[in-house]
Amino acid sequence: MLALARSATVAPPGWSRWLVPPAALAIHLAIGQAYAWSVFKPPLESSLGLSGTASALPFQLAIVMLGLSAAFGGTLVERRGPRWAMLVSTLCFCSGFLVAALGAATRQYWLVVLGYGFIGGIGLGIGYISPVSTLIKWFPDRPGMATGIAIMGFGGGALIASPWSSGLLAALGTDSAGIAQTFLVMGLVYAVFMSLGVLLVRVPPDDWRPPGAAPATAAPRALVTTAQVSARNALRTPQFWCLWVILCMNVTAGIGILEKAAPMIADFFADTATPVSAAAAAGFVGMLSLANMLGRFAWSTTSDLVGRKNIYRLYLGVGALLYLVLALTGDASKPLFVACAAVILSFYGGGFSTAPAYLKDLFGTYQVGAIHGRLLTAWSTAGVLGPLIVNAIADSQHAAGRSGPDLYTTSFFIMIGLLVIGFVANELIRPVHPRHHEPVSPDRHEVQEEGAAR
Repeated sequence: MLALARSATVAPPGWSRWLVPPAALAIHLAIGQAYAWSVFKPPLESSLGLSGTASALPFQLAIVMLGLSAAFGGTLVERRGPRWAMLVSTLCFCSGFLVAALGAATRQYWLVVLGYGFIGGIGLGIGYISPVSTLIKWFPDRPGMATGIAIMGFGGGALIASPWSSGLLAALGTDSAGIAQTFLVMGLVYAVFMSLGVLLVRVPPDDWRPPGAAPATAAPRALVTTAQVSARNALRTPQFWCLWVILCMNVTAGIGILEKAAPMIADFFADTATPVSAAAAAGFVGMLSLANMLGRFAWSTTSDLVGRKNIYRLYLGVGALLYLVLALTGDASKPLFVACAAVILSFYGGGFSTAPAYLKDLFGTYQVGAIHGRLLTAWSTAGVLGPLIVNAIADSQHAAGRSGPDLYTTSFFIMIGLLVIGFVANELIRPVHPRHHEPVSPDRHEVQEEGAAR
């Protein structure tokens, strides 16, 4: 398997670094299908007799496995290189579809959960972090833009997968046989598409720098280090845990709207003169997906200009104000509701794509992929917290006889509190203490081998 080794993926002289983002996109556009899981919920519920809670299990398990596999596999990804990681992601993600197809065909729902949720979820986690450190090393001058391009693909994957899977179900049927065939087709097509990224990805040679760039001798900003920190040492710093809190709070606030977007807007304006139709609610979901995708690129690129700390002040501070607007205005203005929700979702996406660049600023590029993997456990936590807060409170308010915005006002105030906590955590971030830095070779300015072995 020498072709998968990191040494076999070193780019030859003259290789264009702009070929690496498409390789990353080939993986992220595929695994971003996870955001389109809701398309399969109604046919699974009707054909297999499932409840809404049961039909959500594959997606929930996939998100949990994303965080866990990224955390535990991050160091291995750094050691083996991006091609190995992308291949593992392709095998797990696509074989997950095939196992799910077998489960649908035999009406064994536990196989759907095992395939899509457990096996496919491992593919999500490894695939999500696989190109991150490579992109940052190719684009040290624009790390926010580079990671934004790739992670934008994860946010936008549903824009492709949602109509495609709907079309397949319409053509093949929404019974168990049709669902099985749809899973099978998607698994095979994604395998081909993701393989393009596996073949295309390259890592830069040692000491490679962008054309015209001088060796870094001083940090351009206070929080941007020229030192290197290992994944093991990063977990010992308060900076890592502040970032963990920041990401968890930002994701909780965003996913609270995203997971319940269609019924939320319908509930908000149900008692007005212009209620929201099912088609309009679906369009609202699509618009939020677009805002999520565009925010991943636009805000992370902006962070290269204004700094990571400042951009998170925007995500968390302005996000809290927008939630306050939603809580106070209620159903007074539909355009205002839509605009606020869209901006909040753009901050949600931006928070994901800016996180790797923030890690690079604080901890260097040495094991940034492994550190990023550990940070994604915040996503797993938020993936449970956000939907739980919004759904539990809405259910309790509904049981008390309330309707309209009253179902969500309490949730929105809770989200404001969480965003304020994240804002404070961001303000607490300072440069990493030198005691956590890896030793460097005096003649090559690289991390010594004994540092890498720790």
